[in-house]
Amino acid sequence: MNDRQSSTSSAGEVRTGTIPESAAGLRIDAGLAQAEPELSRERIKALILEGAVTLDGRIANRPSVKLAPGMAYAIALPQAQPLDAEAQAIALNIAHEDEYLLVVDKPAGLVVHPAAGHADGTLVNALLHHCRGQLSGIGGVARPGIVHRIDKDTSGLLVVAKTDAAHLGLAAQFAEHSINRRYVAIVQGRPNPASGTVRGNIGRSDHDRKKMALVGEGRGKHAVTHYTTEERLKDATRIECRLETGRTHQVRVHMASIGHALLGDPLYSRPPKPLRDLLKAADFRRQALHAQRLGFIHPVTGSECDFFSPIPADMAELLDKLRV
Repeated sequence: MNDRQSSTSSAGEVRTGTIPESAAGLRIDAGLAQAEPELSRERIKALILEGAVTLDGRIANRPSVKLAPGMAYAIALPQAQPLDAEAQAIALNIAHEDEYLLVVDKPAGLVVHPAAGHADGTLVNALLHHCRGQLSGIGGVARPGIVHRIDKDTSGLLVVAKTDAAHLGLAAQFAEHSINRRYVAIVQGRPNPASGTVRGNIGRSDHDRKKMALVGEGRGKHAVTHYTTEERLKDATRIECRLETGRTHQVRVHMASIGHALLGDPLYSRPPKPLRDLLKAADFRRQALHAQRLGFIHPVTGSECDFFSPIPADMAELLDKLRV
């Protein structure tokens, strides 16, 4: 028995219980995620580091400590902080929407979440207007709804949670790497072999804080990208990338690491002059990357979901020029 209880106050919610036999020997973050299934492991880890978790009355400040059955735990959940973003009437291309989630086909140039330099005009601002408050509050901030992100200048599909149940279910699938995410990209040169897998931890670059980079074991986050050649072009190749993990700039860093950076990528690409001239003639000013396919199990209904987004006009025009 867990004997879970919950109490609320003006400061937030406190969840208490005892560690069940099934969680014995697990790390605190893993065991409490099992004992409190409404909270993700990452959320619990963040709360531990904030000093908001106690075991047998003592603050637990290391997520790696192992649990014993019967230990009493308490988790202090602060009230969700209001999101400092305004609802804005920004047009959205909605590929699917139901009462639990929606799938957005994001254009290149649209920032997903407000940040320094992009206080408004983002996807979140648009979602706050479109959903009128019906977005999940997982993560301690009211109504963000964002389960995953794609870069500002990457186009394509991403899923947004309207309810906490949908958010938790989708986050679990992302953590299990069971989401089907396939990107179409145009890279310089011709990868050899034509199909393969790139593995390597990705973390912040030591030399340029704007860039991510492959880093050694024990640093960054594990990342795996599977690529397949789809079309050979003039001095370039159209490939499909299947993401086993989803790290910041993953496709961009991994393909650059094997000598085949994405065309137009301002951070990781240095194409030869013929390709630079072609990109200039096409007025193509972003990385040639499009989140084309997104598949997952609906976190509430259990149905299989699979969405496809056609290659956007700017990438299609670039492909045409590269076929000449």
